[in-house]
Amino acid sequence: DFHNEDSFNFAFDIVDAIAKKSPDKLAMIHIDRDKVERRFTFDQIKRASAQCANYFKSIGIQKGDRVMLVLKRHYQFWFAILGLHKLGAIAIPATNQLQAHDFEYRFQSAGVSTVLCTADGDVANQIDLAQATCPTLQTKILVGGKRDGWRDFDGEYPLYSAHYYRTEETPCGDDLMLMFFTSGTTGYPKIAAHSYKYPLGHYPTAKYWHGASNNGLHFTISDTGWGKALWGKLYGQWMCECAVFTYDFDRFDASDILPMFAKYQITTF
Repeated sequence: DFHNEDSFNFAFDIVDAIAKKSPDKLAMIHIDRDKVERRFTFDQIKRASAQCANYFKSIGIQKGDRVMLVLKRHYQFWFAILGLHKLGAIAIPATNQLQAHDFEYRFQSAGVSTVLCTADGDVANQIDLAQATCPTLQTKILVGGKRDGWRDFDGEYPLYSAHYYRTEETPCGDDLMLMFFTSGTTGYPKIAAHSYKYPLGHYPTAKYWHGASNNGLHFTISDTGWGKALWGKLYGQWMCECAVFTYDFDRFDASDILPMFAKYQITTF
């Protein structure tokens, strides 16, 4: 049974609550494609997401605005999506495999006003091409690099306060939190919209299906553009107080990935 569902906001009630209770508890081990290892505690995630919320607010993103995240498996995805949850802007995860016409369709259908995009590959260029026919898209933020006409996420968000407090305006419960685009296997992709209660549904996913446990380390392969990432490496796992393991690889290679199970003592997969 869940209590106070109508006031539930995952970023405040789970992430910030764990950070207050156990600030040094491990939240994520992140390995980038160059094998650089980063470890984040819940307190660090709390502070970074607050900086993101303050940063987004300062550049004009408001509650209810639609923000697309095309961030592969970059650790910045977790900072950004939690910042959006705190602020109340609607997060729209998307894969970096999309081309200009795919972005055009999504920007127009969802009324996307801001996009956060990986600097890897040709994705930012495809978004630039799509923007010509998408008047709602006002702000473009690049993660992991610099580009003309784009804001520099890594250079800007750390300049903001690491405190962001809940107010009467803070979204929760039945407010809109998230939009996924379906895979589009029959006709055009359709929007599946979810409220702030959505993460509650993935507590059973993590606890009873994945077997995620307190002080465990859970690894889900999925790219953050897919729904599976949010129910495999974010909501349910952290509700179980289980750390997540993320490897930001470009191409799946079993012989590269399997040794990590032993090295990092991954408990569930």
